Amino acid sequence: QVQVVESGGGLVQTGGSLRLSCAASGSSFRITAMGWYRQAPGKERERVATINSSGTTDYAESVKGRFTISRNNANNTAYLQMDSLKPEDTAVYYCSVIVVVQSTTYHRQGQGTQVTVSS
Repeated sequence: QVQVVESGGGLVQTGGSLRLSCAASGSSFRITAMGWYRQAPGKERERVATINSSGTTDYAESVKGRFTISRNNANNTAYLQMDSLKPEDTAVYYCSVIVVVQSTTYHRQGQGTQVTVSS
């Protein structure tokens, strides 16, 4: 079993910064893609940023230039540096990973971490 745990959420004022972390743990697995998604109250879940095994990144238009996704392949972690935060960034942020275990691909997601940006 592969588990995914997010951390780093909290309350911040408009214009502030937060850094989210995502750690995947388990045995005998390989991670391909990692990504961050978010869901605000009353809204659908949306993709925020993704990074593949080669380090290629992709961002939602709403966060380009403000958020940076990165990963450390050695310890199966991903990060989301969020700068210039806005109230509309308030949401529960989820880390999603694509893992390969014995040639079978699985999707795993964490429980989420709350980010609240006050105006």
